[in-house]
Formats: sequence, structure tokens, C-alpha cells
Amino acid sequence: MTKNEVLKSWVEQYSEPLLKRATYLLSDRTEAEDIVQEVFLAAFSSYGSFEGKSQPLTWLNAILNRKAADFYRKKYKSEPQINLDHFFDETGSWKNDSVLNDWNASEKETELLDNDDFNKTLEDCIEDLPARWKIPLKMYYLQEKKAPEVSQELQISATNLWKVLQRSRMQLRECLDNNWFAKL
Repeated sequence: MTKNEVLKSWVEQYSEPLLKRATYLLSDRTEAEDIVQEVFLAAFSSYGSFEGKSQPLTWLNAILNRKAADFYRKKYKSEPQINLDHFFDETGSWKNDSVLNDWNASEKETELLDNDDFNKTLEDCIEDLPARWKIPLKMYYLQEKKAPEVSQELQISATNLWKVLQRSRMQLRECLDNNWFAKL
């Protein structure tokens, strides 16, 4: 089989699983479609390095993961600076101290991840985060990457990563308080 025939069969076989994974990683179908195209272009140009030691989908997924990391790195670096006026006043004091209070999760609330409506609310709250907070949060919590890996991919310090994750959790909490728990 020629290189073109192999890659054509890969496009037919693996477009759908790659698109599904890319949509999960990027949360945007259009961006995911673009990334999958880039994956196949990269696979075409580096086909000679594919040694067949893994399944083609494994190799293509590795390319996809690198492309997604590049996407987030570029997007993270291009986003404007975050404004913390939402949380702090001009003196640096909390505007709303309630974010510091503990959540007392009932037994019912611990099963929330099985609730489709809650998951939709959580997803909406995550998407409402500024990109500089959403990207590290998704990489760390949803993709389950280790902190050093997230820091390296986004080219930020570990201290900055922890601050970003803390701020994103606070904003997620407030969003969930307002859009889910206040309605219970």
C-alpha cells in the first residue's frame, strides 16, 4: 500500500474517534475539526517516522495531544490579562467573603456528577471562565495532567498555576452557587 492509500484509509477509519477526542479536549467542535485536519497533515508529512510499533490511532492521538497543547499554549499566551475586580475591591479586600466558607455537601450533592443537569451547569460555568483560567483548569482536572506538565506546556511557573487554579475554583464555586445550589 502506498503512503497516500494508507493515509486515506486512516482518514476514513480514524477521523471520527480523533474528532471526538479533540472535541473533548478543546470543547469547541469547529476548533476540533481544524485540529484533526492538522493531525492528518502532520501524519502525512511525518509518515516516515511511523515505525508501526503502535497502532495508527495511538500514533495519531499522540499527534493530536501535541496539537491540542500547542493550541492551548498559543491561546493562553494571546489572551489579555485577567481582571480580578470580580473578586477584590480597590484595597485588595474580598468583595464577597462567602467564597471562603466551606461547602457542606450533603449525601445527595455528592452524587451530582451523575446528574446530567448539574453536569451541563458545571460545563457552562467552566466555559464562562476566562481562557487564562479555563485552559489550565481543563488540563489539570479534566485531562488529569500533572502540575509540572501543565506548567511546562503553558510556560508558566508552578506558583502561577496554583494561583490560577485557585481563582478558577473560586469562580466555579460562585457560578455553581448561583446557578445550581441557589435553585435547590
